[in-house]
Formats: sequence, C-alpha cells, structure tokens
Amino acid sequence: MFKVLVADPISEKGINILKENENVQVDVKLKLAEDEIASIIEDYQAIIVRSGVKVTRKIIENASNLKIIARAGVGVDNIDLEAATENGVVVVNAPEGNTIAAAEHTIAMITGIARNVPQAHAELRQGKWERKKYMGVELRDKVLGVVGLGKIGTEVIKRAIALEMRILGYDPFISEEMASKLGIELADLETIYKEADIITMHVPKTDKTKHMLGAEQFEMMKPTTYIVNVARGGIIDEEALYEAIKNNKIAGAALDVFESEPATDSPLFEFNSVVVTPHLGASTEEAQVNVAIDVAKDVKRVIEGKFVKNPVNIPAVKNEYKDVLNPYLELMEKMGKICSKLGEGRLNKIEVKYSGELANYDTTSLTNTCLKGLLRPTLGDEVNYVNAPYIAKNRDIKVKESKTSEIEKYANLVRLELTTDAGVRSVEGTIFKQGEFRIVAIDGYSIDVDPKGHLLIVPHTDKPGIIGLVGTYLGEDNINIAGMQVGRKELGGIAVMVLAVDEAVSEETIEKINKIEAVVDVKYVKL
Repeated sequence: MFKVLVADPISEKGINILKENENVQVDVKLKLAEDEIASIIEDYQAIIVRSGVKVTRKIIENASNLKIIARAGVGVDNIDLEAATENGVVVVNAPEGNTIAAAEHTIAMITGIARNVPQAHAELRQGKWERKKYMGVELRDKVLGVVGLGKIGTEVIKRAIALEMRILGYDPFISEEMASKLGIELADLETIYKEADIITMHVPKTDKTKHMLGAEQFEMMKPTTYIVNVARGGIIDEEALYEAIKNNKIAGAALDVFESEPATDSPLFEFNSVVVTPHLGASTEEAQVNVAIDVAKDVKRVIEGKFVKNPVNIPAVKNEYKDVLNPYLELMEKMGKICSKLGEGRLNKIEVKYSGELANYDTTSLTNTCLKGLLRPTLGDEVNYVNAPYIAKNRDIKVKESKTSEIEKYANLVRLELTTDAGVRSVEGTIFKQGEFRIVAIDGYSIDVDPKGHLLIVPHTDKPGIIGLVGTYLGEDNINIAGMQVGRKELGGIAVMVLAVDEAVSEETIEKINKIEAVVDVKYVKL
C-alpha cells in the first residue's frame, strides 16, 4: 500500500486522482505541528502540502520511507530542499496552476488603486457618499512598469495592453526581440522607477531580490507612483515603503503579500492610499483545483515508477549513465550559480562545453541542471530541471552544448560560458578521482576552488597590498577566511582572487572592497 499524507487543504479533485488507484491510501490530516508530523511520517511514502506546513529537516530525517514531497503551489521555501536531496526524496511543485489567478488579481489591485474602489466601498457601507474625495485616474496611456517577465508578468502585460497602457518591462533574461513580441519596451530598473505611474512586482524572493524596493528606489519615483505586489513578501522593504508614503514620496500601494504573514497589524494599514488583501493571488477555485491536480499527477507518476513532470531538486539521469553523470549534477548546479552572479547585462547565449570522457555520454541532464542553477537565483522556484531549457527558449536565450573527446587540462572538464550585452564570462569545473568538486578557472584565470559555502570573487589589478586590504575589511566584519586562490595570466595585469569565507558577507563590506582602487568588481556567491 502506497500511503499519502495530505497535510494542508487541497482540492478534492487532486485527492480523487490518487484514490483512483486501489493500492493508494490517502490520509488527510490538517493543522499538525512539526513534532506530530515527524512522529507519523515514517508510515508515508508521500506528503502533500501548500504553504501552511513546513517540511523541515526533522520531518524528512524521520521519513525513512518517503519518496516524494509535493507542494501544491509555486514556492518551495517551506520545504528543506537540501535535506530532501540528501535523503533522496524528490520535491515537486505546481509552477503553472495559479498563473492566471495571480495575473487577474494583479489587474484587480491596479484598477482598485486607480479608482479607489476599496476605500469608496468601505465609506459607502458606512453611509458616506464621497464622490469628490475618491476622484480616480484612467489607466489608458499610463505607464506600467512590470518587474519580472515570467509567466505571471507576461499575463499581466497582455491584460494591461488591452487597457491601453504603455508597458515598460524589466527582466535580465529577456531579449529585445522577445520584448517586441510582447508589445513592450525593455527598460532598466532605474528607468522604470523614474517613469512608471504604477510598478508591479513579479519576481521571486531570493537573496538578490530581498528589499529590492527600498528608500533609495522610492526616492527615484514620482509622487504619483503606486506600487503593486502580488508576488512575494519581502521584495519590498515595508518600513521604507511606510516612510515613502508618509512623506509623499509616492502615492500609495496595493499589497497582497507581506514580509511576515499573517499580517494583521501593519503600520501600512493606517494609510487610506494602501489597498491590502490577505495573500489572495492564488485564491481562486480554478487555481486551487489546478495546483492540486498537477501535484497529484506527479505523485501518481512516482507510484507508477515514472519521471515526474515538475521536479524541484532531483533531475532525471538515465540508469545506465548514473555512475558516471550523477557526481557531476551538484557541480553543474554550482557552476550555474556562480555564473549567475558573474553575468551582468542582458543574457543572450549560454554555451556548455564538455571535454574528455564526458563527451561520450548524453549530457542533457547535466546541461539542464546547469541551466537551473543559472536561472533560478533570479527567476526563483518556477525554474526546475525539466523546464529550465524551455524558460531559456521563451526568453530568446540561445543554449548551445558542444563536446570534444580531446583531453584538455583534466580527464573531464566542463566549461560554462555566458554571453551578455556586457561581454563574456566563464567558469570551468571538474571532479577529481577522489570525488572532489573543483572550480578550476574563472574567466580563463586558473584557480583551484572547492565550491562550497560562501565565496567572494574579486577581479583586480595584480599589485602588492590588495589581498591584505581585502582580508582586513573581512576581518573588520568578523568574517573568517577559510581559503584563498589567486589566478593571473601576467605580472601586473588583471588577476582573479577567490576567497572561501565562513559566513555571508555584508553589503557594507562588499561595498568597501569594491571601492579599493585596484579592484575591478566584487561578487558574493552563496553555494
């Protein structure tokens, strides 16, 4: 008997898909605490959650029979992916099921703030007829800034075009050609902040996007600008937003998500110009049915021994190649993460080159893993091992895979190269016979780095004192250096310093290092 624990409420239609198999037992047990789930999870092969239940390391390590964790929604920040991967448990999500619901809710929020619908409704219910007080604005000819042009952002654009709005879009992985097909103008963030009448956020919450809208950004905006967030709480610095509205830096906001939820007592609630809803972006009957069906089908695929459609953490490698290729999966994802930090400008082309013995194998799974590592830090949880190539294609990013059986510096070598409108960046990696991962070159500079933990990558002019000064600034921030490598091509030319450090490096310290005269750039990577 294959037992499935449903720990958050999902649509019966998803549950019924599982019950079609007489060898499947579905137990719906809601509102269980972590300890309660940990005490019973050993009996189950699958667990289905939404955003309410956190599937922690403690739960996973008590789940000796668990095969799959299914998240009925997009985000998987409530699941310990590292623990799941370590224990061989596949994690799946439903990245497409709530797309239309979120897009429509965004449009509802935009029209709501433009015409003061919630405020006027509330006062009329109190017997106040306030026509002059709630004079609105038309959306036609207004500038809508769309930050993040994934599935939801694209659907918002379609609807905004129908409202005859002018669209400025930002996405580091969208080409001019693709933007033209969408009928929008590509713009950098600063242009959007300065010119947009309404700015709507459609990015995931990552280290890169946390508080991407703060005091500095609000200072750039017009006093008539409104902010809309139906994406993720934490993208906006809510304290800075409060001050910006209070001091008339911007006109107001429409918020469906908050940094801490449930949010029932926010200072933002005191403003009549702030429209709020309790995380309703995906709360339509259709969306809840869609995500339940999507994850139920993936659980069913696991039961039947098939590949899942939306894996988040474990790519599919053909059985006959596993011994050779599996060790490279983690290396490829880390190389992608490093390149995601190195690449600046709009991404046009990705090339993965395999040399040595690897050239004799089907390396599709490795390339897909590399793409996932590259795209996910910016695009978030919607990127997985299966859809990463399609996401790249939809953004008009060319992906090339090349092979040569010739042995270069190592028996096996992988080179990941990015071409952006700012230039070409590259990372090379290999695995030694002892199973040790190594990054052996960055931008053609030879190094030998174990890609673990926290890395600081510092291209600089090769001259005395630079390494010591960087170390001094890290020491002032109480950050210990675990290891250091420097690669250079010529004396006195450009060199690349890579430091392995024991903890995250603060923005303040990165900025101090960046201001060192000989330093070209500083990139911090958390692996």
